[in-house]
Order: sequence, then C-alpha cells, then structure tokens
Amino acid sequence: MKEMILTAKIEVYQLDELSEENKILLDAAKKASASAYAPYSHFQVGCAVRLKSGSVITGNNQENAAYTAGLCAERVAINHAMAWYPDDPIECIAIIAQIGGIWVKEVCTPCGECRQVMKEVELRIQHPITMLLASATEVYKITGIETLLPFGFNASTLSL
Repeated sequence: MKEMILTAKIEVYQLDELSEENKILLDAAKKASASAYAPYSHFQVGCAVRLKSGSVITGNNQENAAYTAGLCAERVAINHAMAWYPDDPIECIAIIAQIGGIWVKEVCTPCGECRQVMKEVELRIQHPITMLLASATEVYKITGIETLLPFGFNASTLSL
C-alpha cells in the first residue's frame, strides 16, 4: 500500500484586508448576486472574473425548474469571458452568495462542475487562476484549482 497526503494553501483575509483591486472585484460579484435568478433555492450567487487586461465580467446563478438545466454563477461568468475574450486570460475570480439580501456566513465555494470548468480553463490559458471565495466576514484566497480539485479530469485522462 502507498499513502498520499494532500495539503492546501489557503490565505484567509478579513474583507478590509483585501487589496483595492480585489475589493473592486468582490464588489462586482456582490452586485451580480443581486440579480441572480434563484426562485427555488433563494441562494443568490454572484461571480466576477478579472481578465489580464483588467476587464471585469460578471455572472450569477440561473436556476431552472428542471434543476440540471440551470447554470452556476461561475460558469456563466467564465464561459462568457472565454467566449468573448479568448485571448485575454482570466487572472482572478471572486465568488459570494446571499440569501434574502444577507451575505452567507460560510465562504461560497464552487461546485464540482465549476471546479472542473476552472481546471480546463487553467489548462487552456496555461496558468493558475486566483480565487476569492467570500462570506459575510472573510475571504479565502486560493491560487490554482488543484487546491480544490486535486484529481481533476483532464485531457491526459483520455489517453492510453
């Protein structure tokens, strides 16, 4: 038998400790969450993506009565950014959620599907993405999706 130990580096910030650039990105995610379409879960997620050029793209969750037809805020923002700005790599992603206008107490982390999409994007742009996963009081800063998805599916999995 062989044993493997995984470790994760996560920087934890209070909201007021963020850089101005990251405060602006998180504010964009907060604003995006306000217009999320979440009539079933009432869990309104906002995501803001900062591109290398400094442009910011936002997205929010879009629910559907057929649950699998909905989209998470992260995939809305990331797919928009990659479709419209394919030559402007993603540098940072901020994610936050609210319920009834109150920011959640735990940091909002991306679901498994969103993590897999982020893995593919990192492979495509050939550098790790910084993630700001926020709650009402603090932010986890993580660089690279490997921290959240250490055994993600990738193109090498499709080879013999």
